[in-house]
Amino acid sequence: MTKHIKPAILMLLFFTVLTGIAYPLAVTFSAQTLFPSQANGSLLGGKEHPVGSELIGQAFSRPEYFWGRPSATSPAPYNGGASGGSNQGPTNPALIDAVQARIKALRDSDPSHSEAVPADLVTASASGLDPHISPAAAAYQISRVARVRHMSPDSVRELVGRYTEPRQWGVLGEPRVNVLKLNLALDQRLK
Repeated sequence: MTKHIKPAILMLLFFTVLTGIAYPLAVTFSAQTLFPSQANGSLLGGKEHPVGSELIGQAFSRPEYFWGRPSATSPAPYNGGASGGSNQGPTNPALIDAVQARIKALRDSDPSHSEAVPADLVTASASGLDPHISPAAAAYQISRVARVRHMSPDSVRELVGRYTEPRQWGVLGEPRVNVLKLNLALDQRLK
């Protein structure tokens, strides 16, 4: 029996060191060496004062900023620990009321706007963390942001165009605008 216990204990120690220490260190070293920004959360705003991650949305509600997709996470919007949708169907009265309230807020923020509100400005994504909006959702907000910031709509439109990301590898997904990157660029313009 002891001839079986000694190899078992040695194998346990070997695999504990291999999978519990060596492998995590190798993966961490590789990630920090090859992909340092991604390994540290894809943070934006500088090392000293990061303002957020380009991978997780943030709640913007002031009129001088572009607003992102609503978030259904709780207890706070864009809570990375509670990722998930609301699971409300299209006939759910709570979803209908929430969408109508969001449409009203968008209309109240820019009463001169008569175009249809893009769906991604009034409905949450499946994760509740989406940092992107469609180019149509960004275009819908240009007049409000330009008016509040005392900028020409053309200069804001040009900035939106600069921060519109194409489809991934030219075929996956749709063109999109990262709201945090765009809002940081707007703030940089004022400095």
